[in-house]
Amino acid sequence: MWDLMTLDGFVEGPNRDISFHLDVWDEELERLSIEQGRSAGGLMFGRVTYELMANYWPNESGEVADFMNALPKYVFSRTLTHSDWRNTQLFNDDLPATAARLKRDSAEDIFIFGSADLCAGLIPHGLIDEFRIGICPVLLGSGTPLFKPGPERIKLKLLDARALSTGIVINRYEPRAA
Repeated sequence: MWDLMTLDGFVEGPNRDISFHLDVWDEELERLSIEQGRSAGGLMFGRVTYELMANYWPNESGEVADFMNALPKYVFSRTLTHSDWRNTQLFNDDLPATAARLKRDSAEDIFIFGSADLCAGLIPHGLIDEFRIGICPVLLGSGTPLFKPGPERIKLKLLDARALSTGIVINRYEPRAA
């Protein structure tokens, strides 16, 4: 999973505002995004993030747009019935079982961008192998939290922490074995 989060834990502010991304987006973060995109075998989204991405990337060009448009996209939604974005499959059935099957059938990593609600449905089932979180030097005070309350505590192991020039810190974690 890959997401940008404010220091106080929000992935978006009130009214789905993600303008804080502009505070940290630069060539360095774009290069990191390109590196991650090259290693992905697919992208997984919840409906809200999917709609944001599908309304933006098909009309863009450049290296990031190329891989965003070319990669297989797996979208979980109870309401969407079709997609106009190339290489998109929609799923509305059993999230854990379907995600586990997609993960098992993919030779490469499937990245989840954003999609905090989708992640909340996958975390309790151990279906996220790595958490990549860009902690932005911003306090929003309210909004949508990245992590939802869960049934149990999950311990994580820090794999890497890297500060970029804009002040964002990219942390990589994996779940620790129980």
